[in-house]
Amino acid sequence: MDHPKNSVLNLTVLSLLASAVLLLCFLSANRFPRPCPARNPAAVHDAPPADSLGSALARAAMPDKTLIIAVVNRAYAEQGVDSDKTMLGLFLESFWLGVGTRRLLDHVLVVAVDEAAYRRCLFQRLHCYRLETEGVDFRGEVVYMSEGFVRMMWTRTLFLTEVLRRGYSFIFTDTDVMWLRNPFMRLSRNQSEDLQISTDVFNGHPWSEKNLVNTGFYFVRSNNKTVALFETWYAQKDNATGKKEQDVLLELAQEGAFEGLGLKVRFLDTRYFSGFCEDSKDIRAVCTVHANCCRSIRAKIFDLTAVLRDWKRFRRSGEEANAAGGANGTAVPYRWSGHVGCWRSWRVGNSTPIS
Repeated sequence: MDHPKNSVLNLTVLSLLASAVLLLCFLSANRFPRPCPARNPAAVHDAPPADSLGSALARAAMPDKTLIIAVVNRAYAEQGVDSDKTMLGLFLESFWLGVGTRRLLDHVLVVAVDEAAYRRCLFQRLHCYRLETEGVDFRGEVVYMSEGFVRMMWTRTLFLTEVLRRGYSFIFTDTDVMWLRNPFMRLSRNQSEDLQISTDVFNGHPWSEKNLVNTGFYFVRSNNKTVALFETWYAQKDNATGKKEQDVLLELAQEGAFEGLGLKVRFLDTRYFSGFCEDSKDIRAVCTVHANCCRSIRAKIFDLTAVLRDWKRFRRSGEEANAAGGANGTAVPYRWSGHVGCWRSWRVGNSTPIS
């Protein structure tokens, strides 16, 4: 009959002893503190650094490892004293106004070459990557064909080579390209076509290497041939004094490098991928408008603002009515606003900085 009482007594004694042991351990730890167990030093020092580029590419890419890449500096990302617009702002606005382009913004990686551009990119809640180049300041508006301009173009080429090496295909676009329609709808889906590149003036033949290429917009598939092309291209850097990377690529094409590497290259029709050098004659079909053949950021912003204004006017007038054409079924011609700012930027004695 006494067993239950003994059991309770025993449990009470054991609880008191356990409490005493815990108290002694606590007091001992406070008098003689022991360091926390250290992590394995080898594990700390041998851990690879975080791959920020890999993470940025993965976040922006589509399931098939395709993305859109744009490179910006402070001059393209921040407003001037006398302007309420930026080149980056116009670029983003075109995605909002374009047909089938809004969702593509989820796959744009903005590569910032200076801290100010990077901060502006983050503020816009875009996919951003900070490309650092030791000893080079790309913050200002770089003068066309100046040492800084040429260096920035080659830095861009080297970066894009690394993207291809990692297995990513991409559209590269300058931010002075307005996206009015989804370009993927006009680009060839033929996997055998390695590079599709825009032209200043299209000669009517998509396979002709006599077309004047423009590296401000192109689609390149990642494979061994395109990696070899970009490596060959960049390797010409030190032997290209007085030339920008676009000039070097054109020379490679005309010297047979594309054929030698086994590349299939399509040169894009300005009807769909146009620019100020040669306007698209068909607003019903145009996908992109590039402010090429223009000297300054100020002039580009002025004329690209007019492009977006033309586009909004066209859309609001009723695209179906415009597409229907005249009585004989022909398309109603559309006249773009004149590129007044860019035309004026080429005048002799114009002191506006060149871009």
